[in-house]
Amino acid sequence: MIMALKILTAASCCVKSMLRPCNLCHSWEILFGHETSPRSFSFKYSIPPSAKYGGRHTVTMIPGDGIGPELMLHVKTVFRHACVPVDFEEVIVNCTSCEEDIHNAIMAVRRNRVALKGNLETNHNLPPSHKCRNNMFRTTLDLYANVIHFKSLPGVETRHKDVDILVVRENTEGEYSNLEHESVTGVIESLKIITKAKSFRIAQYAFQLAQEMERKKVTVVHKANIMKLGDGLFLQCCREVASHYPQLTFEGMIVDNTTTQLVSRPQQFDVMVMPNLYGNVVNSICTGLVGGAGLVPGANYGHTHAVFETASRQSARNLANKNIANPTAMLLASCIMLDYLQLHSYATSIRAAVLASMENKNVHTPDIGGQSTTLDFIHNIIDHINTVN
Repeated sequence: MIMALKILTAASCCVKSMLRPCNLCHSWEILFGHETSPRSFSFKYSIPPSAKYGGRHTVTMIPGDGIGPELMLHVKTVFRHACVPVDFEEVIVNCTSCEEDIHNAIMAVRRNRVALKGNLETNHNLPPSHKCRNNMFRTTLDLYANVIHFKSLPGVETRHKDVDILVVRENTEGEYSNLEHESVTGVIESLKIITKAKSFRIAQYAFQLAQEMERKKVTVVHKANIMKLGDGLFLQCCREVASHYPQLTFEGMIVDNTTTQLVSRPQQFDVMVMPNLYGNVVNSICTGLVGGAGLVPGANYGHTHAVFETASRQSARNLANKNIANPTAMLLASCIMLDYLQLHSYATSIRAAVLASMENKNVHTPDIGGQSTTLDFIHNIIDHINTVN
């Protein structure tokens, strides 16, 4: 309880300065290209770092586990052919790395302020003292907003068409606060932390994102009918923020009903905001709706740092080193990163090449019904880039 009170106090002290409008720096990134409608933008508060050393940016690269290392090699190859002015500071961290290695990687992100990251596996068989490495990155760097744009892709056959959903997930507290203990033998108490400060912060983020992208509706996902205090507070904060955005339709939806509605009629959703655990579940469902883990990029934003990765929190170890992994999600994540760094022309070039290759079913990887290899797909992307250049 003492630890929980410390978290609440620290969050309450900083909320006023964080939510002052004068401190919100409006910066834009594009998921599917400059030519698309404003609905393809994503919004964040942090200011991208300025370029160094002759106009080049330095970005921390964390390959992670599973297919992460090979996907990062493909990103480097595509960047080289597109002549992208980015240098990668690679930091090798994986599921077996000690906490000192993780902290060194976090320091590298603090130094460069931007990172491209593969997933780090968490072995649930390890002792409770072993902390989730992905969670350490998000909480230590205060990457409080996980933003994912789920949109139907050209050339990908899915059950549902015209999916276009923005999911904003609170990334630093909730059930993932790492506050568990065994009160007596066989009885585990796990604290779910919901604070007014962080609930307001993510709600403000989501509603400003919806306004800037000219969206129509924000759905708040919760379980306030059962967790009346915790989720009740989150819902109350979102409702209060919604009162300042009368042009947006506000909707509250219980999480179990949300999952049913997503798989039956996902087109009803526009922008969604939710606490940490529900965000994890909803993101996984939405990933399946638009074609799978190999297709969807993701981003994590704080006030100072930004980390880009795939939307799926899976390392796909079973696909590693088989030359069949789909590189689309990681490449699109790198494009969002380039837009964040204001390297828009490079982002547009690579994104256009990736989407053009997606429309070519002859180079589809097995996860989306094709028989081609990862390298086939990468070579097709490079051909498109070379043709344009």
